[in-house]
Amino acid sequence: MGEYQEYLDIYVLPWAINITMALAVFIVGRFIARQLVRLITKGLSHSKMDQILIDFITSIIGVVFLLLVVVASLDQLGVNTTSLIALLGAAGIAVGLALKDSLQNFAAGVMLVIFRPFKDGDYVQIAGTEGIVETISIFTTVLRSVDNKELIVPNGEIYHGVIVNYSKRPTRRVDMVFGIGYGDDLLKAKRILTEILEQDERVLKSPETTIAVGELADNSVNFVVRPWVRSEDYWPVLWETTEKVKLRFDAEQISIPYPQMDVHLQRDSAE
Repeated sequence: MGEYQEYLDIYVLPWAINITMALAVFIVGRFIARQLVRLITKGLSHSKMDQILIDFITSIIGVVFLLLVVVASLDQLGVNTTSLIALLGAAGIAVGLALKDSLQNFAAGVMLVIFRPFKDGDYVQIAGTEGIVETISIFTTVLRSVDNKELIVPNGEIYHGVIVNYSKRPTRRVDMVFGIGYGDDLLKAKRILTEILEQDERVLKSPETTIAVGELADNSVNFVVRPWVRSEDYWPVLWETTEKVKLRFDAEQISIPYPQMDVHLQRDSAE
């Protein structure tokens, strides 16, 4: 009986105390960690920070807190936490090398969320494709093309390429080129182009519209026509102006040349 009591005092009781303390540390620590994460989330929600970035930060903080609680609990059991931390570090490096591309997309996603080169609803050109931004997540960005296709673009490809945001600025310049024949009345054509744009209320007065002869090409005299419009009016003005110019030029008998080649045949005098 004495030996049994001694066994309990030396081995069982200390282990029971350590396990109880470890469970207590884990339960209390986890509760405190959750409360801290909730406080941090609440604080960040009152700021102007993007919700995606808030979720990302709080998830990372939650994982760090949980690891600290687990390490503290294992320390109560007498586990060599120094070796455990070293093992976790080595495992983290191995996982990082294996998931290099995913981590690259992850890092690029964080940068996109922080610096915000575009937002939901913007029309952008990224990674060789273009469309309307629907969602920006940590790993990918989802676009909707003009013909209603869903385009999923890895963030790594976006951040390492050129980003063209057509919606970022309130105004855009519409660049158009219209050609007339060399035998047509140049001043009359310029007057018609000016009238068409002056009658369009969507064309802004400032900056001023440019209408000028840009090139004496092989088959035509080319006008450069560059009105400024609101960004949302870009495509309607481009398409409708092109149609109006064609109709007015036809009505005013101003030709719109197409590429052609004149071939001159010379008869041999010896024949």
